[in-house]
Amino acid sequence: MARFKHYVYNQQTMVVINYLEQLQLGTFEFALHYLISEKLDLSAFHKPYKNDAEGRPAYDPAILLKIILFAYSKGITSSREIQWCCETNIIFKALSCDSVPHFTTIAHFVSSQSQAIATLFEQVLLVCDEQGLLGHELFAIDGCKMRSNAAKAWSGTFKELEQKRQKLKRLISYHLTEHQKKDSWESEEELDRAIRQVKTILTLDKAANKIDKFLKHNEPRLGKGKRSNEVKSNITDNQSAKMTTSKGTIQGYNGVASVDKKHQIIIDAQAFGEGQEHHTLQPVLETIQERYKRLGISKNLYEEG
Repeated sequence: MARFKHYVYNQQTMVVINYLEQLQLGTFEFALHYLISEKLDLSAFHKPYKNDAEGRPAYDPAILLKIILFAYSKGITSSREIQWCCETNIIFKALSCDSVPHFTTIAHFVSSQSQAIATLFEQVLLVCDEQGLLGHELFAIDGCKMRSNAAKAWSGTFKELEQKRQKLKRLISYHLTEHQKKDSWESEEELDRAIRQVKTILTLDKAANKIDKFLKHNEPRLGKGKRSNEVKSNITDNQSAKMTTSKGTIQGYNGVASVDKKHQIIIDAQAFGEGQEHHTLQPVLETIQERYKRLGISKNLYEEG
């Protein structure tokens, strides 16, 4: 019977590794590392940092960008999972030079640097144009619906929200009346019941005040159809909208991406608080034209293409 050398995959080994050698020429991770380290201007990411004289050193934005963009290319969007990859995956270790940013650091970087990330996107687009990767002849536009961090329960027209506020006030009044009926407690159980009732009143009062504040400081949202009927607002995130998907109704955004036909390079990506996509076509096309003109790629894209 044949004999083979013994091997075990589930083992830990101390290995001497040169991180740069793990980024093989011709791979996406090599291109990502080279562009961010050598070609792209990251000065916009440096502005928020104020630790030159005091405070501890921060993670270099170049490191964070490399691991985040590489994770996105693999379909990984969770900050916790990106942190885990930095702990266990050799390519992530190579891109981060074996540093492991906490998931809160990664999440804060993504959420707080939106303008700088948009500027970086345009720099990458210029590189793609210089390399002849853009055809400028045909764009494909498509969207997908994404959940937002907002509850559907806080959605409604102004009339519906007013009805909800009145209902909360009636509930508050009811609990107050019940609480006042029992101004003395004969047992510990009655005392616990009274405490729970007070907590319920405070919770309802907080919800009613939240609706009241929203109605005072906001105007009804109008749809973009011919009749411009009122659409549901959302107290938590009023830019999002209720949308019907194949998996049910969600509170979220319609993410619309545009790609150039030649090499499927993304040239624009936006999020709209509208379920219907036909209203998004014009602003997307206008944004692409304005971007191409500002970057010097094309003065009038739709006439030249």
